[in-house]
Amino acid sequence: MLTKAQLDQAIDSGTLDRPVNSLLTVDGPLRFGDFVWNDKGIPAGPIWVRIDLGKQLLSVFRGGDEIGTGVVVYGGDNKKTPAGKFHILMKDRDHRSSLYDAAMPYTLQLTGDGVSIHGSTVRWGAATHGCIGLPLDFARRLFEQAKVGDEVVIVPPAKRPSPTA
Repeated sequence: MLTKAQLDQAIDSGTLDRPVNSLLTVDGPLRFGDFVWNDKGIPAGPIWVRIDLGKQLLSVFRGGDEIGTGVVVYGGDNKKTPAGKFHILMKDRDHRSSLYDAAMPYTLQLTGDGVSIHGSTVRWGAATHGCIGLPLDFARRLFEQAKVGDEVVIVPPAKRPSPTA
């Protein structure tokens, strides 16, 4: 759980855009394919999703309570994942990409050109064509909770300071 000072700093820096609490017990660093989910005791209601590309983490919130987090893969250099605020446009449990002829289970479409959150093989060195890939069971849980219109915030990797002369 963040202290008030940490939360204020995260909001001031743009890392978070609203107050949050975490209910999750994460015993150590998450690795590729890992996720944690705990929504026990949290009232039903709309969710929102925050994806931190720099940390390769997706977090699911119901109201201000974090109920899930996991390691993701995202777009490679040839097809970057867009940053910004999006809303889920469409859900498709058994989607198949017509462009890449690839299974995209538990798809939550974010853009008109197909950028989506979906189940994927999450491993070191993997990348997508701009989508956010989640471990399959995590994608299923998110798909079951998400509704068309729910908000998704994608935060770009932090820019590295330029070297000084």
